[in-house]
Amino acid sequence: MDGNAAKTEYSNLKKKLKPQCPLPMNKQKGKKRAPAYLTGMINMLIEAAAKGEKVDYDPRALTTFISDGFLLRTFARRMDGAFPSVVNPVAVWEIKEYYNTTTFGSRVADGIYETLLDGMEIEELATAENVNVLHYFMIDAHYTWWDCGKSYLCRIVDMLHMGYVDEVLVGREILSCLPVLVEDWVRRIA
Repeated sequence: MDGNAAKTEYSNLKKKLKPQCPLPMNKQKGKKRAPAYLTGMINMLIEAAAKGEKVDYDPRALTTFISDGFLLRTFARRMDGAFPSVVNPVAVWEIKEYYNTTTFGSRVADGIYETLLDGMEIEELATAENVNVLHYFMIDAHYTWWDCGKSYLCRIVDMLHMGYVDEVLVGREILSCLPVLVEDWVRRIA
């Protein structure tokens, strides 16, 4: 989606779901300041599908895994979200939305690299400790990914094939796919 399409979907979803979850603003200033549309939609969809289960929409701590009261692993970076918690999560996710940008730069490359690093840490945790966590990458902004960043889309496909992310959701895919994924997360903690 572009910014206008994302704004429309966000408004429709907000009206339909009447969310209680956080709906953050983007990091832009001035005229470009607006809701973080993709992040807000993701939060709303997760809240609706989680059916009252706890969700950490904005972990302000490093993802940590504990077993029998002992620390197994702490990841190097903070994730954009974790279910049900940043401690021993079933699922973690990264969100990269670049609406209202007119340039293409290193932030996109950084986002790809960070997601790759996260995937490597998750793989190492699974191999060394037999602890599995689902890892999702959700992206949007037509100009950024389809006009300027096709080579980065190739890197995302590589990460999928290497098993460093379980699923990549692009734009409107979140509307149909995310509720199904969250239902699986809820079953895993039951």
